[in-house]
Amino acid sequence: MTDRAAASDDRTWTIAELSAEYGITARALRFYEEQGLIFPERIGTQRIYSARDHARLRWIERAKSVGFSLKEVGEMLDLYDLDDGRTTQRKVTLERCHEQLAKLERQKQDIDWAMGVLHEFIDSVNSRLNLAKRED
Repeated sequence: MTDRAAASDDRTWTIAELSAEYGITARALRFYEEQGLIFPERIGTQRIYSARDHARLRWIERAKSVGFSLKEVGEMLDLYDLDDGRTTQRKVTLERCHEQLAKLERQKQDIDWAMGVLHEFIDSVNSRLNLAKRED
């Protein structure tokens, strides 16, 4: 490990720093802790977040942004600690990502269809409105 990597592994963050960096509330961070997703060290009443917590939080926020539930996120994060060089975690994550992508594609098709119906309805209402204006 390089000195630079070692230094970054030693870096810590406070709850306020992580809240500001990720644009989330301290309450959300405490909730993630309650859910067993991050594990800050406690010094008195202060929470100190490690480089591992920081990386996990980045992963959590990214996974949530594409529609994964916190339960799914936790299941994938838990696979990190298996002693297999993260192979299982990567395979499961890829499988879940493909499933999520397929789900989003179906939702996109449904949205595209609904938008088409709305455009047709708008055109129909506009035509009738214009016809009524001409008759007045």
